[in-house]
This record gives sequence, structure tokens and C-alpha cells, in this order.
Amino acid sequence: MADYDYIVIGAGTAGCVLANRLTASGGERLLLLEAGGSDRSPWIQVPIGYGRTFNDPRFNWMYQAEPDPTLDNRSQFWPRGKVLGGSSSINAMVYVRGQPGDFDDWAAAGNPGWSFRELLPYFRKLEDHPFGDPQFHGAGGPVGVSDVSARVHPLCHSFLKACDSLGIARTPDFNGAQSEGSGLWEVTIRDGVRESTSNAYLKPVRRRANLEIRLRAQATRVLVEGRRATGVELVESGSRRVVKARREVILAGGAINSPQLLELSGIGDPQVLLRFGIPVIVDSPAVGRGLQDHLAVNYYYRSRVPTLNNELAPFLGKVRAALRYALAGRSGPLAMSVNQAGAFLRSRAGLTRPNMHIYFNPASYSTTTLGSTRRLMNPDPYPGFLMSFNTCRPLSRGTIHIRSLDPLKSPAIQPNALSAPEDIQDVFEGSRLVRRIAAAEPLAGLIEAEREPGNTLTTDAQILADFRRRSGSVFHACGTCAMGSDARTSVLDPRLRVRGVTALRVVDASAFPNVTSGNTNAAVMMLAEKAADLILEDSRTPQA
Repeated sequence: MADYDYIVIGAGTAGCVLANRLTASGGERLLLLEAGGSDRSPWIQVPIGYGRTFNDPRFNWMYQAEPDPTLDNRSQFWPRGKVLGGSSSINAMVYVRGQPGDFDDWAAAGNPGWSFRELLPYFRKLEDHPFGDPQFHGAGGPVGVSDVSARVHPLCHSFLKACDSLGIARTPDFNGAQSEGSGLWEVTIRDGVRESTSNAYLKPVRRRANLEIRLRAQATRVLVEGRRATGVELVESGSRRVVKARREVILAGGAINSPQLLELSGIGDPQVLLRFGIPVIVDSPAVGRGLQDHLAVNYYYRSRVPTLNNELAPFLGKVRAALRYALAGRSGPLAMSVNQAGAFLRSRAGLTRPNMHIYFNPASYSTTTLGSTRRLMNPDPYPGFLMSFNTCRPLSRGTIHIRSLDPLKSPAIQPNALSAPEDIQDVFEGSRLVRRIAAAEPLAGLIEAEREPGNTLTTDAQILADFRRRSGSVFHACGTCAMGSDARTSVLDPRLRVRGVTALRVVDASAFPNVTSGNTNAAVMMLAEKAADLILEDSRTPQA
């Protein structure tokens, strides 16, 4: 007899949702495997602590992409959560679903059931939302979403007024009736504590008798007998073990780990597998292809008025902020994300929906090092803020493939970040849009100087060269095990089942057919909520 009904690989954003929903009846036994450790560290639970976990290998896979010829052969840093809650435990906590059209695109690409109208109930199901509009939001769901508009830095309101002066409409809710315009972000923070999926979904049910969680348990291969997934090989405490699943094995390792594990298990492009001597179990050429991400660049400004830098750069400022958090009801800057305001905008006429995502951050880090050594806990030692932009729906696609038979070695991440000419055009338009906002009052009057890239860079050639030199991932990787209707271009069917083998699914951002317009955490939670329903529906059908 099998050890478990379900084995979920990865206790990240999606895995924690699945662990909760699939064990709710009390009847099915589920094993949740997590390669990382506990999320109890205060650096995870205190919202501003993500500036530390950004480059902490205790909680972070610390991936490094391959040199990208479209970005001056630079190798970008790709942090991903290696801890309970996964990347929801180390992200910037912005809660954005994406534009409704993003999901309608999914359905139109051959995925029935994935239109925005059909997915809205799942977004509402996961939410405990303060706005209380039953048409767009849920109440009483696992995930606490906060409206922090009363607590954002005053500089955010200057940004919004600058957008007003340009005729940019304000939206009171990026996840409501109007996703376009400028506004303040909603965040996954509850009572001053990060609302990861570990806190929201896993913590309340950890004592369920039919749920077993194993930390520091690295899955190394999915076991397939005939054409059926039957279990998982893993390394735990230095020993290799095997666990068996009666119903399904579910990969929830994320857009980097899930394609890696499929290839190590013999599911992928034969040319990739045979290069490493891996027997081909399923010829699935789309595994590891279709990688998408958002690529952004920061424009840094020196300010004439105080910013968060004044509060958090000095040592005594850090002490005051910590005391305020500890003694005043978990309040103050430590209880916030530094990503506080932004916009979804159209950069040119003729577009039917926004193509540009703008961030406004009332702090700046232009004097810190980029990549894995970037010191987000130490903002610039002078008043400063930043704005950044990325195209909402990039067309560039990259790959993720194994580079070794060793499952503990990171795969090769090749972003090909600016390989589509349309994405290059958006670089020019995004730069002009950010500078138009910076030149609008009242923000213009608060700017002492554009510190980087600087006002001397004005031509398209200069702007593109700067973007190639300084831009970086916004950490929204997806699409490497995409669902779709064509077995040659997609790995999963619309029920998230791996084609060519039964009892195996992928439930994470790698299943996205296209990247969503904004931050991806909300969409991954929604996907996992829907996946749980699909899995339970299919469990009522006799297994082959």
C-alpha cells in the first residue's frame, strides 16, 4: 500500500495552499516536502525584513542566471524562497492579481476554465480583504490583504498628485473595477506581520493528523512506473529515501525547480535528456521553455525633502523603527513594504489595456551593490527615492534546463530578457513615461537631481544602453511548464496534468501560459486554489 494519497513537492506559495485544501476532509494523507527550513525567523515575519532575506542563503536559493547576451552578457541574480512559504516568505508583499485580460488570454490560448470571470471566485475565496466589495473581493478567506493607504510615506501622495497633473486617472483598488491608473498597493500583511502562505494556509492546519511536513527534504526524482507517477525519491538527512503516492504526485517547486525535476525524472526534450544519459519517459519538448519574467530598471532621484532613507539609513533611525515596531503595536516603517505606490499605464495611444507597470518607492539604494549583495537594509545616506518600470506582458522568452545529473546543482537559467524587439520599444517608452511623471508637479519641485541614469542620457541609444547595463529581474519567473492545448508547445493540459504520464501535476507559476501584468504571488495562490478543486474532482474518478 502506498505511504500517502498525495505527495506535494515544495511548501512554497502554491504548496501550502494545496496542503491545506487537500487535507480538509481528513480522509486523504498528504506529505509535503520542503527543501528549505522553518520560516520562524523574524527577518521573514517582520515585513521590512525581506531586505535581509533577499540575500540570505538560509532562506533563499540564491540562483544566478546565465550571462545574457541581450543584457551585455550580465548574469542576473534570481532569488527564490527556500523556506516554508517559498517566495511568499521573502517577496515584497504587493498584492496584485493582474489585469482581467491576462487571464482571458490564458483561456483564449486553449485553456478552458481559466478566464478572469471563471477565476474571480478563486481570488475571492483566498481573500480576507478590507474593501468588502462582494463583486470583486472576498472576506474571511485565509489570506489577510491590507489597505495601508493611511500609513504610506507622504512622498507617495506627491507621486499620485504628479500623475493627476498628467491626466492619469487614480484607482482606489488595483484589484477592483479599475485596474488601470495610479494608486497605492494593497499588501499581504496582517497586523504588522507578513502574510505568507505558510502563515495563512499551513500554520492553522499543521496539526492535522493526515498532514505530514518534512523540512530539508530535497526531492531528486519523480518515480514513474509504466506511464504513471507512483512516488518520489528524495534526500533527507544525507540519506536517499523513497516515498509512494496512491493518488498523485504534485510538483509545486516553482518556475525554476519544477522543470528541473521533470527533466531529472525523464520528462522533457529528448535532446536535453539524452545529453545527460537520462532515459526518456515522456517526450515533452516544452519542458523548461517559455520562460518569462518582468525586467525593470530603477531611476534614482535625490530629494529635497525627507524620505524613508532619513528614517532607515542612520543606525539610530533603525533602532527607533525597531522600538516602534516592538512597542507600538507592530507599526511604523518596519511593518510596511517599501513598495508603496505605483501605476498601470498605457505608454502610447492605440493600446486596449495598460502595457507599463510603474513602481514608486519612497527610498533609494543607488549606492548599494546590485545582485546578491544588494543591501536593501541600508538605503542611501541622503534623501532619495526611486521609480522603476517594466513592460506588463513581455514577449521575450528564455529557458531553464538541467546542467547536471546532480539534483542539488542549480539548473541553467537563460532569460533572453530583451530578445523581442517589442520589449526593446517598451524600454524607450517606459523611460519617457517615468521622466514625464518626475517632471510633473508637485514631484518635480521635490527633486534635486536625477542621480541615475542622469539627465544627460536622453537618446534612445543611450537609454537602451543604460537599460542593458542596469536592469534586473523583478522575480516573476513563470511559464516553464505551461498549460495549453498543444503538446508540442505546452507541458500541461488545462487541468494542470503532465501530458504523457498519469497521476502527475504541476501547480505553480511554471504553469502560467503567459506572465500576468503585475506581481505574480496573488495569481499563484489563485492557481493553487483552483488546482485543489481540480484534484479533488478528479479523485472522485477511478484512477487508471
